[in-house]
Amino acid sequence: MDLVVQVPAELFAPAETSSFDGLYDPGSFSCGPDDYVAVAPLPYRVVLTNVGGAILVSGSIEGELRTTCGRCLDDMTVQVNGEVEGYFIIEGEGEAPDDMDEDEFDVLPETHEIDLEPLLMAALLVDVPLVPLCSDDCRGICPQCGKNLNEGDCACVRDDVVVGKNNPFAALKDLSFD
Repeated sequence: MDLVVQVPAELFAPAETSSFDGLYDPGSFSCGPDDYVAVAPLPYRVVLTNVGGAILVSGSIEGELRTTCGRCLDDMTVQVNGEVEGYFIIEGEGEAPDDMDEDEFDVLPETHEIDLEPLLMAALLVDVPLVPLCSDDCRGICPQCGKNLNEGDCACVRDDVVVGKNNPFAALKDLSFD
């Protein structure tokens, strides 16, 4: 799957645009401690626009990724809808805006080709959840026996459930807010 697009000659005139779309299969990738794999190739659409001295790449990528829940470790899917962004300076014609850092733009190569893969992957990495959860009320797993607490309680006696004198919050149980 070739994700390198050739910038058309007509795009070297200010305010011209060109659209590209396709499917991107990111394969297996990690973001922090979590591993992801696409359920199916992810559709993307990008628009290249000459913004006067530079080519602006903008668009979106969406689909489903498979991962594991950060609490119960069950398999799950997450929906992604990432925003694709890139800024490529046309050498000899433009320069980076003053408010842009060096890592926020590239120089358009002499071949006039743009590799969309790093832009698509960046859009996915920004859009995946910080902690993937199968549901907002996922109870996780018991730290003692490993039972998935979404399937029911376990027989373990856990210190965090027992409100005794060793619990630092025990004094709050009788506190009245009236």
